[in-house]
Amino acid sequence: MTKHLTVKEKEINAYEKMKNAFHYKNAMAAPKVQKIVLNVGTGTAIKKDKNKNEAIALRLAKISGQKPATRGAKQSVASFKTRKGDPIGIVTTLRGKRMYAFLEKLINVALPRTKDFRGISRNSVDNIGNLSIGIKEHTIFPETADEDIRDVFGLSITLVCTAKNKKEGTAFFELLGIPFKK
Repeated sequence: MTKHLTVKEKEINAYEKMKNAFHYKNAMAAPKVQKIVLNVGTGTAIKKDKNKNEAIALRLAKISGQKPATRGAKQSVASFKTRKGDPIGIVTTLRGKRMYAFLEKLINVALPRTKDFRGISRNSVDNIGNLSIGIKEHTIFPETADEDIRDVFGLSITLVCTAKNKKEGTAFFELLGIPFKK
């Protein structure tokens, strides 16, 4: 029987495998996950329903394990009927133990529950080695499965790491267990 490694243990083991491929001279040169940013764009929906931002914030708090912050519009846009400072998004940043717990849940529970999931595109890794994933429905997380399906929202998840380029970032995320398309 093989032992199931946690994401933290996989990150530690990734150094040895990446050392040969990328010729690191020091263990500190190996990529590490710095933070995970969860972002929900609520847009101008708050004009119609005042409680929608609060409901989304509560659900995001259940998913992430910490209270999210509301973000306001940076500038007024008349065609979107927004004024500077109007709440248009909700964001939370995970670090430390919460970050590794969320990453574990994302890889092992949430992504396999996604409808018609065939893997994450390798193009999701940007040129500086960060991975951005778009989730269409928040209901893939086990904390929200029992709630009413009336207000389903999407969110973006960005895994920020210390990789220097796209090739290094992609190799690192593969070693962490991120399911990329074959």
